[in-house]
Amino acid sequence: MSSRERKRAERRKRKMRSAESPAVDAETAASNGASGTVEDIAAEAEERGISRSELKNERVRAELEPLEEGERPFVVTVGAVVSGLIAASILIAWIAGAEVDVGNAGGSERPNAFQVFPPAILFGVMAWGMWRSRYWAVLGFEAIMAIIMVGSFITLVAATSVFKAISAAAVLIAAGALFWFTVKALARIQMPTPKEPRA
Repeated sequence: MSSRERKRAERRKRKMRSAESPAVDAETAASNGASGTVEDIAAEAEERGISRSELKNERVRAELEPLEEGERPFVVTVGAVVSGLIAASILIAWIAGAEVDVGNAGGSERPNAFQVFPPAILFGVMAWGMWRSRYWAVLGFEAIMAIIMVGSFITLVAATSVFKAISAAAVLIAAGALFWFTVKALARIQMPTPKEPRA
């Protein structure tokens, strides 16, 4: 039995156990519109000695279905394509002789290989990992989207023209949407199981 099948079997067992628990039945009824949701969650959380938010997170995780073999969420596919396009655009622009603005110093200059190849390789490896639904690649993509969101927000606040403000807002919205939708996809992609030590 593969590790993925074993995880699925364990998830089914947890669902069966939770279906037999009256507190979970009450929560299910409450989530469908019945009253007493907050009280039921609070009572169960207090009984188990965990926070209400952790209890809610636990229930959401129990409802998630692991990915089938070879399955890839749509947003992860989009992220892989975006990462691949960014890697390709960095290399193509450099080969074409593109120059970058050097800021307050005035003028522009051509970036050197050390400024070009590390980000291109990073995005290329991330595109490959996301295409194969690897947890580390999706997590790295989320981290980069968060950094881009912060940078575009700062640019938006400091924008000196309408064009800069609109372009920063567009980048912020796009990065925010990709970040938001990859959260659930990341939860569905199971973390790698640690290898058992050899005897």
